[in-house]
Amino acid sequence: MKQEEIAKLFPAHIRQALLAAHFDMDQVYEIRLRVNAPLIVIYQGKEYFLTREGEFSREESQGCFVRAEDLKETMEYVSSYSMYAFEEEIRQGFITIQGGHRVGIAGKTVLEGDRIKSVKYISYMNLRLSHQIKGCASPILPYIIKNGRICHTLIISPPRCGKTTLLRDLIRQVSSGSSYMPGVSVGVVDERSEIGGSYQGIPQNDLGIRTDVLDCCPKAEGMMMLIRSMSPEVVAVDELGDYEDIHAIESVIHCGCKLFATVHGSSIEDIKRKPLMQRLVRERIFERYIVLHHQDRAGRVKAIFDERGTSLFDWKRKQGILC
Repeated sequence: MKQEEIAKLFPAHIRQALLAAHFDMDQVYEIRLRVNAPLIVIYQGKEYFLTREGEFSREESQGCFVRAEDLKETMEYVSSYSMYAFEEEIRQGFITIQGGHRVGIAGKTVLEGDRIKSVKYISYMNLRLSHQIKGCASPILPYIIKNGRICHTLIISPPRCGKTTLLRDLIRQVSSGSSYMPGVSVGVVDERSEIGGSYQGIPQNDLGIRTDVLDCCPKAEGMMMLIRSMSPEVVAVDELGDYEDIHAIESVIHCGCKLFATVHGSSIEDIKRKPLMQRLVRERIFERYIVLHHQDRAGRVKAIFDERGTSLFDWKRKQGILC
């Protein structure tokens, strides 16, 4: 990921600040623009204001001031001056750009009946940089494979702890094969283009040689489409969220497919308190729970449990050697 490639998405004064900055782009996770507010960079998991000189500051008054025209100009660069071409993505609140990076947008929604038709007067933008850390899932592979077969696996993670990064590499290794098992076919439903980071239908991230991707497709519908059309042995989705997702999971499991999924949370107890997840935990649908936590880099594993809640790995005992 080159600093110049990211900087060129922004107006001149922001671009100059980004080019003047001395930071590791692999540690930059978000660049946020809000109208009439200072520019914010999420770096190494912490929030900073970026000054015109390219320095990080904790002082709001020192940050680059973002104007309405800056957001408009950024949208022109992001969409290559063709907002119409990205109409469907804009309706969903984001645009995926080359490199697999995602630009989230917010403003005034335009409704057509009870359906969001578009977003106009865009006043807020969040560039989320896609990071691929190959090999970060290697330490968990022995835990999700039992007697030569893959286990239904749920990754539980607070925000910004690398759940998508870990899921992405897990998909890649299961698809291409590893020392633990030969590769198998994987179907990915990438509802928000975050797993594969597809640009014009082609994943910008390496998801393995036996992976098929449904990009910008609702998870529930996409899972069934993949099962009917692509015969995957594993189905992978990010961020379980509604009842339709839960019903689709049951169909995936009844079809004999294995499931990889993620959900926001900090522990199994946290997941049990979510009405949508209670039955899945109670009925022991998932055979492995991978719990992540905030550490020095994405994908750090805090604990691993089996379907009964028995601890298979604990970070406090192992000094965080996993991932």
